[in-house]
Amino acid sequence: MSILKNRDEHFMKIAINEAKIAFEEDEIPVGAVIVYENQVIARGHNQSKRLNDSTAHAEMIAITSAQNTIGSRYLNDCELYVTLEPCMMCSGAIYLSKIPKVIYALDDKQKGYLRNSKLEYNKKIDIISNVLEEECKELLNTFFFKLRS
Repeated sequence: MSILKNRDEHFMKIAINEAKIAFEEDEIPVGAVIVYENQVIARGHNQSKRLNDSTAHAEMIAITSAQNTIGSRYLNDCELYVTLEPCMMCSGAIYLSKIPKVIYALDDKQKGYLRNSKLEYNKKIDIISNVLEEECKELLNTFFFKLRS
């Protein structure tokens, strides 16, 4: 069990590094990585502001990159690590790309939808939450405090 926890923390730290890149670019600091056969094959961080695209979420960027990397629209054997619970749009993309497992750090009580998607249509998805939650919460709180100042 501790080996799995350390593995999840290892990949979540990589996702957190992506979130830090978003933070430095004045984007909401959310990062994501996709893992295939214990290797990171795709990374993403929020780029909505930079690209002037409301769909440029970390998960969407990582999913597109992973699909291009493995040459398939289905990511059946992959895992998604993301610093914040995916929204409705990203939950739909996770479902359509057939990602079987999502590990995230922080629940998003306002816009998070992954837990609801499991109840409604994505019943087989394996969800692990609250991996390195405090680190991600601190990064988001710092960002929004800076934004309000």
